[in-house]
Amino acid sequence: MEQLIADVEAYAASVERKPQAVLRDAIGAGWKEWESWKAGASSPTMARVDRLRAFISNNPPANKDAA
Repeated sequence: MEQLIADVEAYAASVERKPQAVLRDAIGAGWKEWESWKAGASSPTMARVDRLRAFISNNPPANKDAA
């Protein structure tokens, strides 16, 4: 779970968005779901993790040097 959280935080920073916004776009997560994951109060199903990882793979950060 720690790796997933780190991956989402890194991706969110690279696209200049909050992790909660990434989760909402990727899997339709509620705004409090991210904090629940980080606190260890809940965790995503593998299907949701797969969808989240697919979203990240399919939506890479824009190359800022390409401008």
